[in-house]
Amino acid sequence: MNSPRTTLYRDKLHGKLMGVCAGIADYTGINALWVRLGALALIPMTSGFVILAYFIAGLLLSAKPPHMYGAPEENKYWQRVRQSPRRTAREIRAQMKDIDRRLADVETYYVSANPRLSQEIEQLR
Repeated sequence: MNSPRTTLYRDKLHGKLMGVCAGIADYTGINALWVRLGALALIPMTSGFVILAYFIAGLLLSAKPPHMYGAPEENKYWQRVRQSPRRTAREIRAQMKDIDRRLADVETYYVSANPRLSQEIEQLR
């Protein structure tokens, strides 16, 4: 049950050959140059198997939809989700708790300054 935003795609728009390295770079958040250099470094170590794997991945991976991310911040957010979903969930939970705390502070301020409003809120409970 993968979201389309957490799936590995070929990124033909930013790619050089088939977009596999650019897709891996987009998926992991690593600069595409480093992914390409890593792939080139692995060619002699794997006796050329990386080249075969590259072309197989190029054939099997779907192309990245052009409307995938609306803004660069959204792209960074989904990269963080792919890298560590639990950490991202903790960050969102902490942000929601902070918002809830701030809203409670605002409510306390207005209720304490307005006894009539405070009385109406108590009657609703």
